[in-house]
Amino acid sequence: MGLFDTHCHLNDDRFRDDLPEVMDRAHQAGVRRILVASYDLASSRQAVEIAERGPGVPDLVACIGVHPHDARTVDEGTLPALSAMARRSPKVRAIGETGLDYHYDLSPRDIQREVFRQHLRLAGELGLPVVIHERDATADCLDIVREAVRSGWLLREDPGVFHCFSGSVETAREVLAMGFLISLAGPVTFRNARKSLEVAAMLPADRLLVETDAPYLSPEPFRGRRNEPAHVLKVAEAVARARNASLETVAELADRNGCRLFRMAV
Repeated sequence: MGLFDTHCHLNDDRFRDDLPEVMDRAHQAGVRRILVASYDLASSRQAVEIAERGPGVPDLVACIGVHPHDARTVDEGTLPALSAMARRSPKVRAIGETGLDYHYDLSPRDIQREVFRQHLRLAGELGLPVVIHERDATADCLDIVREAVRSGWLLREDPGVFHCFSGSVETAREVLAMGFLISLAGPVTFRNARKSLEVAAMLPADRLLVETDAPYLSPEPFRGRRNEPAHVLKVAEAVARARNASLETVAELADRNGCRLFRMAV
């Protein structure tokens, strides 16, 4: 059995002092692949550096982009820098995370929307999938993604993933209809996880991913502590229970789907 943590911020400062040990624990837990996600230009560079020097097992790839929290930092040089990074390094397998976050509003909403559109266009230009973050902005996020699909900005097949999905079954159906995958994270293990468990149960076998979003959103029984890739096992176990399936089946599905989306050998 091999697990794929399809969204993890190994470039976060909280991993600075013990990253080799974190990788070893991930390996011991059965994690074979990790996508290192970014939130601004500097962390994008770090994600690529970490992926390029990675230990080999787990196999590391990178996702580069600007989080909606940091959309206000985007200037005329940001997208060209991301494009150059993606063209230089074969370890870059996706654009993101990008999207909308109206919960904290750390960047003005109009700037978030424009930067989101820029990322979607960039993903299409580069022929890469996009990793989407959405919080308390479902209507606007779906509108922009529909616009991108209609306009032909994105890949026709497997255009990307809605990561750490927290929406309803109805929203999941809309996302799936546009060809996206859906990734579930630590909250699927929480006591109040009814919506997430319903989504876990209904996802088509070829649309399911799992992740940690580490160092954030630690699953039970690790809540309140730093999250790390080894804990994706707990996410996969919760998803397996929701689907009345074995852990091995869910791990295999999620790994195969992640490899297809991010163009990695199974």
